[in-house]
Amino acid sequence: MRKFIVAAVQMDTGNDKNQNLQQMLQYIEEAARRGADLVVFPEVATILSEEAEHAESIPGPTTYLLAQKAKECGIWVHGGSMSEINPNGLRTYNTSVLMNPAGEIVAKYRKLHNFDMILPDGSSVRESDNKEPGRQIVTVQTELGCLGFAICYDMRFPELFRIMRLQGAEVIFLPANFTLPTGKDHWEPLLRARAIENGVYIIAPNQIGVKEKFTAYGNSMIIDPWGTVIARASERPEIIFAEIDLDYLKQLREKNPSVNNRRSDIYQISKYE
Repeated sequence: MRKFIVAAVQMDTGNDKNQNLQQMLQYIEEAARRGADLVVFPEVATILSEEAEHAESIPGPTTYLLAQKAKECGIWVHGGSMSEINPNGLRTYNTSVLMNPAGEIVAKYRKLHNFDMILPDGSSVRESDNKEPGRQIVTVQTELGCLGFAICYDMRFPELFRIMRLQGAEVIFLPANFTLPTGKDHWEPLLRARAIENGVYIIAPNQIGVKEKFTAYGNSMIIDPWGTVIARASERPEIIFAEIDLDYLKQLREKNPSVNNRRSDIYQISKYE
């Protein structure tokens, strides 16, 4: 499929899991009704709490509900992220799941980089207190194209995105719960840079609203391989839509072959060259 419509959902997720899930199911129906082939949710879409008691196995009850709705509506569903049970420890995984229109799980990604940071207002966030980092870079070839996976803080590590590009990624998902203090200065520049330097589409649905530890920035966006923001959310929960055109992506890569012009005789990501 060389062209398809993607929907990115900006949510104000709280700690009522059932309510959040019902909203997600409604958003899937709306996205399908409005012509989307794929719908993508933000980080921690199912519940904001990081407590281990809310974690689930994958597949499990939440992925079953989302998969059934994907099948019912005939749409691809990226579940944003959810807490996944870690059988080897107390810390849970922050995990993305992609389901096809048949309701099958086709990819699972565990967030690689924990968000441990002192914010500009002096407050601190330590995701590593509760989350076990993943250990695998994930790309998957589908009828939509080659898709890559990242979550929120991962955006600050350009080598991850370059490796996914080297693995063939054309579209990269970045669901997020990005903070207002850092978001106003870093969110858009980093997303556009990752799109431009790798010649990929970036799908970045973000949380919005006042959370327990910080205010989420919103400004969910979809960015094309030239770095143009082709869809942007307003300051409320909503769905944004954009067309993904892989022929356009191919043309841009031919005109700007910077990835092919790398000096791999001087520097290289040796494991992936």
